[in-house]
Amino acid sequence: MQFQQLAYFLAVAETRHFTRAAELCQVAQPSLSKQIRTLESELGTPLFSRARGNITLTPAGEALLPLAQRMVADMETARREVAELAGMRKGRVRLGATPSLCGGLVADALAGFHSRFPGIELGVEESGSRDLIRALGKGELDLALIILPLQSSDPAFVTTPILRENLVVVSAADAPPPTTGAGMRVTQLRDRPLVMFRRGYDLREATLTACRESGFEPRLAVEGGEMDAVLRFVEAGLGLAVVPSMVLKNRPGLRGTPLARPRLLRTIALAHRKDVEPSNSAKAFRRHLMTYLTHLTRDELGEDLEVIAASLP
Repeated sequence: MQFQQLAYFLAVAETRHFTRAAELCQVAQPSLSKQIRTLESELGTPLFSRARGNITLTPAGEALLPLAQRMVADMETARREVAELAGMRKGRVRLGATPSLCGGLVADALAGFHSRFPGIELGVEESGSRDLIRALGKGELDLALIILPLQSSDPAFVTTPILRENLVVVSAADAPPPTTGAGMRVTQLRDRPLVMFRRGYDLREATLTACRESGFEPRLAVEGGEMDAVLRFVEAGLGLAVVPSMVLKNRPGLRGTPLARPRLLRTIALAHRKDVEPSNSAKAFRRHLMTYLTHLTRDELGEDLEVIAASLP
């Protein structure tokens, strides 16, 4: 099994077309087809079903797909690391983060890192924690800022808690406050229309779990949005939402009300794969991120956010 064969396999799996896969790989179509046949021969089983020109993965191809994705991603990381160590002064950091973090802390941290290391390529994927963990496991990310606990106790990842944050109930600023007190109980969300995130967001699970543990099923006015959409729906008066307090910065159309009984907290962690040592570039970003966080003032952090790690391994 050769690296190039796996790359060709992934291209066909993505395009479901041998000619388009060859164009993607910048190779002649007969050469690509020959390498795929050689790979199938070595593995002793077809990887694609070619019935009537309709290209689909066989069960063996489905089994190989995530493994090939990881191996190709790891090989690319290895190439970049060797080039960096050889003195090219280049590298890459592929960072995943939840939308609430991308709009605040991550943007400022990346700006400082880019000033120090302008030759390092930066890539950011914005998604929910579940999606980020899947991308991390497939080798598509080097690091991910996720929310603990993980939905599955997967031992394949190293997670280092770095921040703790309170969640708040957000409402339209031009509407009556959702409560007359300083804080709001989860039970006060009963029968109130809620704007809910799409599946894959930890905030969705945290909200649903808190409501159900308080003895009721929440009433959803609209669901399926990303962070910006959810906040805009709340501004439009469609309902309330439970969000991190940091997303209210520079949003005068929104009002945040603390959740008092019970308090809803979330722990933010930096994760990487246990079976792959982070690249030099990724390690440099980890150090920069922690230095950046520990030097933030209380005014910059806000009263709902707390740094809980003094250093990173």
